[in-house]
Amino acid sequence: MNTEVSQIGDIDVEIVRKKIKNLHIGCYPPQGRVRVAVPEHLSDDAVRLAVLTRMPWIKRKQAQFQKQERQPPRRHVSGETHYLFGRPIRLEVQEWDKKVHRFARQGSDRLRLNVPEGSDPEQLRRWMEAWMKAELRRWSAPRVEYWSARIDARPRKWGIRPMKTKWGSCNADKRIIWLNSELAKKPERAIDYVIVHELAHLVSPKHDRKFTDVMDRELPRWRNVRQELNELPLAAWVE
Repeated sequence: MNTEVSQIGDIDVEIVRKKIKNLHIGCYPPQGRVRVAVPEHLSDDAVRLAVLTRMPWIKRKQAQFQKQERQPPRRHVSGETHYLFGRPIRLEVQEWDKKVHRFARQGSDRLRLNVPEGSDPEQLRRWMEAWMKAELRRWSAPRVEYWSARIDARPRKWGIRPMKTKWGSCNADKRIIWLNSELAKKPERAIDYVIVHELAHLVSPKHDRKFTDVMDRELPRWRNVRQELNELPLAAWVE
């Protein structure tokens, strides 16, 4: 795989040459970074023409990202509001004399975090991210099992990791599915949509008729949920 950056029109374009059949242009949040996946044999002129042809679409996407709401940076202090599965929870941080940290839910809208004395903000951030990831895994595990059985498309492995440009990914050849850890903050219906989307790629790796048939059958309103998910505030850390 070979990567380079070239200016086309008035924008910088990341061009990635790889062993694929078709050219693919992506525009990613938060600033509208443009990335083009290109077959190895395609000429520079052909790539440039393809990008220029799609320039009106690129400009529209970049304008949408600029207008999209951003989550304010979190300091992980008492009184701060976080989101779990689309619902707000108020964080309470308390120091104690133990060397370990512990989370405890208090009702449906509060979360207490006990931390060792002198814990710094970076430690609190890592602990919070790990807790959110664990909550996402706990909720998602039975949903992956349910949808896998319903669609009759079982992944060999699935997991959760940070992603900056996708809500999920599927390697159909290896039958591996990944969910974006940011989904812990989003409504359950959005997480279900991403799970079904990635499992549908085990039926068809492309966004073709076979893929949309699965989506339409299992989640008739999936396009509405997709739009809702993509319009939710972007993470403050996304670059």
